[in-house]
Amino acid sequence: MTNSQPRGSVTAVLEDLRGVVAAAHLLTDPAQLVTYECDGLAAYRVTPGLVVLADTAEEVAAVVRSCARHRVPFVARGSGTGLSGGALPHAEGVLVVTSRLRTLHAMRPEDQRAVVDPGVINLQVSREATPLGYYFAPDPSSQQICSIGGNVAENSGGAHCLKYGFTSNHVLALDVVTPTGEQVTLGTEAPDPPGYDLVGAFVGSEGTLGVATRAVVRLTRLPEEVRTVLAGFRSTDQAGAATSAIIAAGIVPAAIEIMDALAIEAAEKAVSCGYPAGAGAVLVVELDGAEQEVEHEYAEVERICREAGTFEFRMATDAAERAEIWKGRKSAFAAVGRISPDYIVQDGVVPRTSLPEVLRRMGEISAERGVRVANVFHAGDGNLHPLVLFDASEEGATERAEEVSGMILDLCIEHGGSITGEHGVGADKARYMPRMFTDDDLDTMQLVRCAFDPDGIANPGKVYPTPRLCGERPRVVQGAHPLQEAGMAEVF
Repeated sequence: MTNSQPRGSVTAVLEDLRGVVAAAHLLTDPAQLVTYECDGLAAYRVTPGLVVLADTAEEVAAVVRSCARHRVPFVARGSGTGLSGGALPHAEGVLVVTSRLRTLHAMRPEDQRAVVDPGVINLQVSREATPLGYYFAPDPSSQQICSIGGNVAENSGGAHCLKYGFTSNHVLALDVVTPTGEQVTLGTEAPDPPGYDLVGAFVGSEGTLGVATRAVVRLTRLPEEVRTVLAGFRSTDQAGAATSAIIAAGIVPAAIEIMDALAIEAAEKAVSCGYPAGAGAVLVVELDGAEQEVEHEYAEVERICREAGTFEFRMATDAAERAEIWKGRKSAFAAVGRISPDYIVQDGVVPRTSLPEVLRRMGEISAERGVRVANVFHAGDGNLHPLVLFDASEEGATERAEEVSGMILDLCIEHGGSITGEHGVGADKARYMPRMFTDDDLDTMQLVRCAFDPDGIANPGKVYPTPRLCGERPRVVQGAHPLQEAGMAEVF
């Protein structure tokens, strides 16, 4: 099959799946389809042509084989919590939902492994592992609802990725359905398997290389001691200076998080987290490890924070207080809804040393454009999550917010950073890829994609700024992103 052949119809796929997938799990009613028109990035909406609620890996494979046969685009979706439009459906394609594949097949503390389906919720893995002395380290803010399959697709991180790394550091092997419908296993459970790192290529590929149907993940031993501290500062500059000093002292906390005054205001209104009154910024630092090591690091962190100007410094004395400190940070994205009817969540990265300058410039951009920006970020690795606030009912407000959002990403690139740290590129940031990468870079990436998906049916229109014809030599095509051209009402 070549790319010159026309795309088929979802009707043909639907006919193929009758008798293979339960009729109740083949959704065609417009009222049902609209439920799946977006992921966590609600600004982009596309009603899918067909939604399939798969129950097994074999059903996923049957769906994809049919899509490949008829050359119908497909998009995989887990819990739908992604923030970059990675699971934005195709108007003339199939949305393959994996949330019903939720069996936790094995919990093996003897070799620190768990075997899980893609629909298993992130936090469930830790809950099952904790009585055995282990947990699953990647912890996105949405961990109470996000799925392992989505974590694999986006290479999710979370507050504790500073010390423990992203999802890619915790996945050993994957069962996947390729874009041709073949069921294969990538990787092994060996610590250093031979051959190309296909698991590394697949994790973070945002559904463009296939659909994960089972994962072998690494479990991390629970630390002997955990200390969580909350420090209040008058400004983000002071909190940022404390962060840099902590890292410079050779301390690698499990997490270092900063929230600015606007984000604190939202969190207080939403969950009454009890952060220091009058703080221009709060710093959340979590230390874990051997008891004596944590004791020493805690003393150093307290000294550094006081030298940086903290006016309130407190440590959680038990698990309940630790959860209370984290409640404000974990709820920050949703909490912003208390102070703004609409907002855009961004995900840029800058070097830690650039944080003060970048935050000041973001404040200037906010003031110049008249658009409020709340800041919540993983300070330890410079991963910013600016929340650009607006009211879509006001004329021109959405456009101003998108302009500010883009200026923030440009600012990250200018300072040697990245347009994404953990939320992915998806549909939202594809147009920024040429600002980070050369034409040759993008062509090389596309060749990898083409090797997996020669017909370009796996999550088309995502990650790269233009669709590429895998049967031809890849090239960069100038112009607007196809989703922009479609006005988000339909996809090419």
